[in-house]
Amino acid sequence: MFVKVYQYHIQTDKVSKYLSIQKKASDIYRKHLNVNTVYLQSKDDNTKWMEISTYRNEVEYNKTITLINEEEEIIRLYAEFQSLIVSGEEISEENYIEQNVKAASL
Repeated sequence: MFVKVYQYHIQTDKVSKYLSIQKKASDIYRKHLNVNTVYLQSKDDNTKWMEISTYRNEVEYNKTITLINEEEEIIRLYAEFQSLIVSGEEISEENYIEQNVKAASL
């Protein structure tokens, strides 16, 4: 499984707008990819969010993401999303591969 992890800070008074944008973007992604995304808000810093998306594999993701990113609606939603980021904060992005751990026999 291929995993994308993003971290960013959303203005506290813009959370409802953020969630609306993510719902619309998720709907677009799901039309093209088998993806499951979780959005986590920090308990220690309510502006800090983590977004974890899992995909079947990296090849499928790479094959499709260019087409998704060319859609006008995604471009518009991303611009709106960027306007919600806390001033001076960056969006971090990391890639992971899920590793299955087999249970040890006793």
